[in-house]
Amino acid sequence: MRSLTAVPQVLHDLAARQEGLVSVRQCYAAGVDRRRIGRLVDRGVWRTEGGRVLDTDPVEPGKRVRDDYFDHLRRRSAVKGLLVWPGTAAVGSAALALHGVAGLPRRIDPEISFPRGTRHQGRDGVLVRQYGNFASQRYGDWRIAKIEYALAQALPGLSRDDGVAVVSSALNKNLIDDARLAEVERLLHGRRGSVEAVDRLSLADGRDESPAETRARLSCVDHDVPPHRLQVVFRRGGQFLGRCDLGWRLRDGRWLVVEIDGVGPHSTPEALVKDAPRQNRLLATDKVVLLRFKPADNDRPGGIGAVVVAHLKDLPAQSPPPARPADIHLD
Repeated sequence: MRSLTAVPQVLHDLAARQEGLVSVRQCYAAGVDRRRIGRLVDRGVWRTEGGRVLDTDPVEPGKRVRDDYFDHLRRRSAVKGLLVWPGTAAVGSAALALHGVAGLPRRIDPEISFPRGTRHQGRDGVLVRQYGNFASQRYGDWRIAKIEYALAQALPGLSRDDGVAVVSSALNKNLIDDARLAEVERLLHGRRGSVEAVDRLSLADGRDESPAETRARLSCVDHDVPPHRLQVVFRRGGQFLGRCDLGWRLRDGRWLVVEIDGVGPHSTPEALVKDAPRQNRLLATDKVVLLRFKPADNDRPGGIGAVVVAHLKDLPAQSPPPARPADIHLD
């Protein structure tokens, strides 16, 4: 069997920036012809992704093990569209994935649009959108729709919870502000599904630190027990005790708080170790009732909101909700 010559370093460098993908055109430019590509594929070194793109990782995407697994799959999908159609821009959910927005579905389609909305038939699983004129920005060697345009393009096709999580993430990451959110609303007008999409803007909150927190908050909203506070900071004697994701002031002066484990600031083993003493400090005050959930708990019938409702029946919440000072002092 003929031995394989080394793949040029330029292709390794490209693959590292492109979620492991390279285009056939990039291979040709690096001196790797179709026959050599065929040998790399036949021997399981590379994998084909349609007729124009190759994956330099021989492991199937669904079997890969990496900390950013779902983010990788979403970015990989977005990059594939740009490699299949050079000279286009990533749009919709694909652009949001490259902006680093959280909350998107686990798997998204490659979506691109040609300048000035030129019509083309999709291929290799890439969706070609006709969005007309929209503002774009540089992303490496490519272009992607600016965040407000990408949100307006994506929101009508997302579920309510995904849409709210996406907008909340964009706010939390300071990718948009209130003024640009108003621009998203303007851009949505006239699109199919725009009424529902605009409603998702009003439900978004930049204080959500993860999509799991957004979905827990929405579950509580759906059960008519919206949190009184988000990211509740507790102090005693001027000293910081802890911060909790969701909070309700109870009639007896105590606080019912909810923590979502395994995401955002609670996702690493080190963070979980630090959470235990913080939890103990809060409970030792006898002024905090703490509920902890995993993100998957929200998938159960009724979700997290149903559990909160059950607790608030025994521990009624203050009505109307308290004012919103910066911190809660448990002195």
